[in-house]
Amino acid sequence: MMVSLKQLALLALATGAAVVDAQSGSGKTTRYWDCCKGSCGWSGKASVNQPITSCDKSDNPLANMAAKNACESGGQAYMCTNQSPWAVNDQLAYGFAAVKLAGGTENSWCCACYKLTFTSGPVQGQQLIVQATNTGGDLGQNHFDLAMPGGGVGMFNACTNQWGAPPNGWGQQYGGISSRSQCDGFPEKLKAGCYWRFDWFKGADNPDVTFEKVTCPKALTDKSGCIRNGETPTV
Repeated sequence: MMVSLKQLALLALATGAAVVDAQSGSGKTTRYWDCCKGSCGWSGKASVNQPITSCDKSDNPLANMAAKNACESGGQAYMCTNQSPWAVNDQLAYGFAAVKLAGGTENSWCCACYKLTFTSGPVQGQQLIVQATNTGGDLGQNHFDLAMPGGGVGMFNACTNQWGAPPNGWGQQYGGISSRSQCDGFPEKLKAGCYWRFDWFKGADNPDVTFEKVTCPKALTDKSGCIRNGETPTV
């Protein structure tokens, strides 16, 4: 047991995140970018300082947390482009995800952060720390739907209204685009996150993961605006 705790401590030091609680296990990933307001953007979903920040059609942060989801008729609230993933170094990246965990509810995962260690595909051994900003009725158990521009709109699509994307989003509705060069035609604010998929993420196709809940890095909460009560983000 002493060895296990030491290993966890070393992992925390290596990633700049402290392991918390016992929320861990094996899981699966998919990818998406639907431009919709995340479900953790509504008050009352979890014990947090405030819901995640949503943006207007021009990508400006909305002060009105109750603004209607742009994936609904007449909605004005979209996913902010700064919720795209980015590389910290060759082995670590930060990002955001829609999450569904076995035995839990949004109350337990909204705005919580999870360290994902990839166990398959070209990114095997690399780590991605994500903050949960969304969930999905089509997600399985212990499922992380990673937010990345061009990852496919899935069930909903506000990207056509916001950015003039094709009717089913860029590329395939599920899975999105298939090559890095397709990112060249994306809106400027989405290009870096689109390139990330083919650079740091190496074009991986839904790799498996092990996951554990960690204290959120400040770099993530500064973008989402959401911190779980009682938690102090790590620098």
